[in-house]
Amino acid sequence: MKNQKVTNNIDWISILLYTMLVLMGWMTIYSASLPQDGASIFDLGQVSGKQILFMTTSIPLIIVILTLDAKIYDKYAFVFYGVGLLLLMGLFVLGKKIKGQTNWYSFGGFSMQPSEFAKIATSIVLSKYLSDVQVNLKLFNHQLIAFGILLGPVALIMMQPDAGSALIFFSLVFAMYREGLPGWYLALGGSAAALFILALLIQPVALVGFSLLVLLAAYFMTRRAHRNPILYAIIFVGITAFVFSVDYVFENVLESHQKDRINVLFGKDVDMQAEGYNLNQAQIAIGSGGWTGKGYLEGTQTKGGFVPEQHTDYIFTTVGEEWGFAGSVTVILLFIGLLLRIIYRAERQKSKMSRTYGYCVASILFMHFFINITMLIRLFPTVGVPLPFFSYGGSSLWAFTLLLFIFIKMDANQVNEW
Repeated sequence: MKNQKVTNNIDWISILLYTMLVLMGWMTIYSASLPQDGASIFDLGQVSGKQILFMTTSIPLIIVILTLDAKIYDKYAFVFYGVGLLLLMGLFVLGKKIKGQTNWYSFGGFSMQPSEFAKIATSIVLSKYLSDVQVNLKLFNHQLIAFGILLGPVALIMMQPDAGSALIFFSLVFAMYREGLPGWYLALGGSAAALFILALLIQPVALVGFSLLVLLAAYFMTRRAHRNPILYAIIFVGITAFVFSVDYVFENVLESHQKDRINVLFGKDVDMQAEGYNLNQAQIAIGSGGWTGKGYLEGTQTKGGFVPEQHTDYIFTTVGEEWGFAGSVTVILLFIGLLLRIIYRAERQKSKMSRTYGYCVASILFMHFFINITMLIRLFPTVGVPLPFFSYGGSSLWAFTLLLFIFIKMDANQVNEW
């Protein structure tokens, strides 16, 4: 049977949402880094001019992705993964150190962050592995291989060190859960995060005591035939050891800037004119927008340059100040719309690899979106995570574009799947 043209099956709704987000992102970048009087918007000496270049060069990337045979990702998955790991390892020799992190290659006036592209490679190879009919994520040895694929780039990124980028990779666990990973992994991760936070806020003895009461209640509420006292004892010992280790990890393992960010989040022992300055100014900018905002290019916090790095990780503060609550909700709804569209199309795939990759795309975009916005409203520690399609940067825009359009290509190619 002759292959059908995939161009007739492209998901134009996803492309429309992508285009709207990219254009709104450029408008926000232009406002957050308002060029000097008389400067052209195409001036490569200006942040907004460089972003136009990144947007323009994304077009041939999209064309190439939509033109290539979709089977190339299945055939060369491990090659992509290997290249991604090599790029990460190359940073230890050729990488440029910025703010204590060696996570960039520098080429003249432009830089590239390989961890952004490693996310794509990891998503492809993980999807390839999970699509194997012999793989069953209910089996422990198969779980180990899947987590090994995930932890390979994470280990290299943590050595840079770049905890923010490493954290994003763990979002792929959601895709693994969709393909059969036991739910207790998610419960374990969520519980560990909650216990870590609570152990920093309240006394460890009180937290352990509360945990004991919860476990006892759960034990006696379980049917007698299903009660396992040894299992509950192991869980309690694990919780106790974890809770009492949090203080040591916080004081002796975390870097000083990481401790400052956590203290800022909880409002503990911080100087709002020093380590708390960025977050404080970000909240002022977002809160000052009111319901409808101050108007495009009229943000006083933005024009005054009070929010550092506002065109990158803090880009959403410009949205909040100039577009207000209404504009912020509009941007959030566009992101949610794109995420739901990706999941919807993923569930319609005939190929398990395409479906898994779709969930990887949605998971990565969601994690970036969630962390970037929640850290600005003091619900998450400040980490260097860009807002997809909005934040300034060639690496992030190209990587997110490739990530999304590879799935759009896979989705369009399902007419040729059996």
